[in-house]
Amino acid sequence: MPVIASQEITKLLLAWSEGEQTALEQLMPLVYKELHRLAKRYLRREHANHSLQTTALVNEAYLRLIDADQIRWQNRAHFFAISARLMRQILVDFARASGYKKRGGGARPVPLDEALVIGEQQDEDLVALDEALHDLAKIDARKSEVVELRFFGGLSIEESAEVLKVSPETVRRDWRLAKSWLRRRLSEGGQDEA
Repeated sequence: MPVIASQEITKLLLAWSEGEQTALEQLMPLVYKELHRLAKRYLRREHANHSLQTTALVNEAYLRLIDADQIRWQNRAHFFAISARLMRQILVDFARASGYKKRGGGARPVPLDEALVIGEQQDEDLVALDEALHDLAKIDARKSEVVELRFFGGLSIEESAEVLKVSPETVRRDWRLAKSWLRRRLSEGGQDEA
């Protein structure tokens, strides 16, 4: 995204945080294409007959974003990180509502490499990954956030570092360690210690 557009998005996000509703109206056309890309990325991981469409996912995320008036937006990267988290939660909620039985009700362990490959993914896989991320967050919240920003949000190392207020090298290290932990956790399907 061009620097000017990124700066404009940040300016509008800050104005929106201050309660300026016209800022939201100006912001949405600037971010819609990127939100649609995020939604499309998520839905490519879902199974072929998934009934939730890209536009519906964007619209649901948008509704949740406009209700999130307590968020103090930092910048463009922070906005897309929150958007990615919302989309992931919408899909997890959808998967659970579609009949997933909590704690292994027919779900198979999923290697992280397989979960990271863009392609078909069952609802159970998404829920298993979500549960593994929650478990990782209990052990190391920042590593869980790095996975969310990089994998789900599609943010670069530098953008993730900006959101987390750490160095890019810290994000690289956390990303590597989190992938390793999640790979082990998902392949074993059990509770691992850090």
